[in-house]
Amino acid sequence: MLTTPDTIRTLQRKLYRKAKQEPAYRFYALYDKIHRADILSHAYHRVRANKGSAGIDGVTFEAIETGEGMIAFLADARLHGKPCRIAARRFWVLLV
Repeated sequence: MLTTPDTIRTLQRKLYRKAKQEPAYRFYALYDKIHRADILSHAYHRVRANKGSAGIDGVTFEAIETGEGMIAFLADARLHGKPCRIAARRFWVLLV
């Protein structure tokens, strides 16, 4: 079982508190938080540990690890447009 790092747990708590204190508040800019290296890395490892399936891009964990590698995949997800959105959708559920 993976434990959530303190930095991610702190962000989760802050978002939770904000949502509870202001129910009508809209979180428009969460992509910057999702694309933090520590969040993407932890999310990748959690989904991998849970035997997650391929994302909406159809790429499996085996394909990532035998091809470009996890670090290159996550770096690409952070820096570019479409892979960025794909990674964000894949890992979004782990942030909340």
